[in-house]
Amino acid sequence: MTTSDQQTFRGDVVIGADGHGSVVRGGVAPDKPDATFAGYLIWLGLTNESSLASSRRLPREVDILSGGEDYLLGYLLPGPDGSVAPGSRQVGWAWYDASHNDLLRETGSVVGYVVRRSRTSADIPEATFREFADKAEDLWPSPWREAILDCIERRAVIGTPIAEYVPDKLVNGRLALVGDAAHVPTPMTGSGFSASLYDAEAVAESVAVGVRGSTVAHALTGYERKRLGNVRGMVQSGQQFSRSFTGRAA
Repeated sequence: MTTSDQQTFRGDVVIGADGHGSVVRGGVAPDKPDATFAGYLIWLGLTNESSLASSRRLPREVDILSGGEDYLLGYLLPGPDGSVAPGSRQVGWAWYDASHNDLLRETGSVVGYVVRRSRTSADIPEATFREFADKAEDLWPSPWREAILDCIERRAVIGTPIAEYVPDKLVNGRLALVGDAAHVPTPMTGSGFSASLYDAEAVAESVAVGVRGSTVAHALTGYERKRLGNVRGMVQSGQQFSRSFTGRAA
């Protein structure tokens, strides 16, 4: 393998674990190298629990709310020092939004049907922040409303376009894909991290078999047989949500 700065590396096997914009995927599936835009983005924010006057109403589990054409996930995380004591934690939120796709394309976050980059606070127009604040006031109850408004006031918001990738193959010769390089589900599935762990376990078992006798390329086909159907089904289940959601917001 030759890198962009012309360094050459050689090995018995190359494992692509380089995320949803995987470069290695082009070697495994050259006819289908890109994850594609799902038709919506997620706005993300994080604030300190201590900054919320209504933090006593925070749920223990993930809170999922529907507001017209939008969805909101709210959740608790350990504080910056790792504390999970009430009052010392962080409050995170994820706002699913299909109404700003034009902004994504105008700013190069999505090119054609390929996701290129997220939007940082510096990339988000002031008019969009004002719109978010007004919309949050109308849509979301406490304490999530306060958490969102706090992040907007501090300009501590990131907009992440959602990509999806249903693989047709995971292996090509001595190249193999794992994790988001292999399959990209919507976060709504809640399965991406665990699927990546199963990939790593399965590919390690396959390579170990190869080391004991058969060629690595042949052994990797066992990894593909074991994982391909499962990960295709995972991404496709998430696509059902995406189609429903973007249809609601159209």
